[in-house]
Amino acid sequence: MSTVDEIEAAIRKLPREQFFRLHEWMKKIFEDQWDRQIREDIAAGRIDHLAEEAVEEYRTGRTTALPPDEKPGDK
Repeated sequence: MSTVDEIEAAIRKLPREQFFRLHEWMKKIFEDQWDRQIREDIAAGRIDHLAEEAVEEYRTGRTTALPPDEKPGDK
């Protein structure tokens, strides 16, 4: 059995409160790692093409403004 399999088996045995605590901890780690990856990608220029594409769409009028009370991610 692999270490991951052992961890998965142990997680399945956790009491609900500890499971939710673990979930919150893992969520925080995932978000931190995601932020780090984005910063590294920006610094390395790996997503420059996305910014250039967004600016070009804005300049050519292919964008629309969000309503004042709506923010990205709201739905």
